[in-house]
Amino acid sequence: MSRERAIAVIDSGVGGLTVAKEVMRQLPGERILYVGDNARCPYGSKSPEDIRAYSFQMIDFVMNTPLKALVIACNTATAVVLEEAKANLPLPVIGVIDPGARAAVQATKSGHIGVIGTETTIRTKAYERALLRVGQDLTVTGMACPAFVPLVENHMADSDEARRAVRETLAPLVGQELDTLILGCTHYPLLAPIIQEVMGDQVTLINSAEETARELSQQIAAIGENAQTASSISAPSHLFVTSGETDRFRSIAEEWLGCHVHVMHHTLEKSFQS
Repeated sequence: MSRERAIAVIDSGVGGLTVAKEVMRQLPGERILYVGDNARCPYGSKSPEDIRAYSFQMIDFVMNTPLKALVIACNTATAVVLEEAKANLPLPVIGVIDPGARAAVQATKSGHIGVIGTETTIRTKAYERALLRVGQDLTVTGMACPAFVPLVENHMADSDEARRAVRETLAPLVGQELDTLILGCTHYPLLAPIIQEVMGDQVTLINSAEETARELSQQIAAIGENAQTASSISAPSHLFVTSGETDRFRSIAEEWLGCHVHVMHHTLEKSFQS
């Protein structure tokens, strides 16, 4: 990439692009190394052992590049490996669950917060614990939405099938009088217009990307690792890596990010050392 140390963003697939986009907006001078494990996505229905192994395969791969910080943009991976990664890596490691919880507590007026996510994220109650660390007297309602990630990964987020799946999946949440809904998977913001339509305008959707990028900015500033301002340097050269199909990844990434992206393929399991 260059001598300028990068920020690594890892995810189970394309969902972490929602975080990468916000990092690019808030920190335009930073170089991003993005890795999406599209070949083995979704993570949410896999065992904690597999999620840990796959996550550390991505971490092992990005650590071959000089880094200033690592963002685990996958909520499922955050729930399973964040604390271990923070304890063992010599750089700031940021997950997406605590930032999303903070944003939700700031947004709610009724104290009733919903969380939608993968089966593992909901089963671990990671968001519920994070929310209760931040705020008191909260009611937290969680729901797994396993159909959502495949829709996004298959570039079907704006399809009739997606509208039908979101409407049917979220039906139990409608009318529960929650006023805030955490999109507890970084794939879900790509379905946000449909989710908002189903839940109604009275429900505030929380995408943790903005708060995650803000926390990243604070942590790299604290260690004196800010990049030069975008006005004083040429635009940073980002690299996007996928374990899946590069053409499909590129199509989704360019549509979401609004720019040309350089995508390469890498078979992640070959890089892992246990």
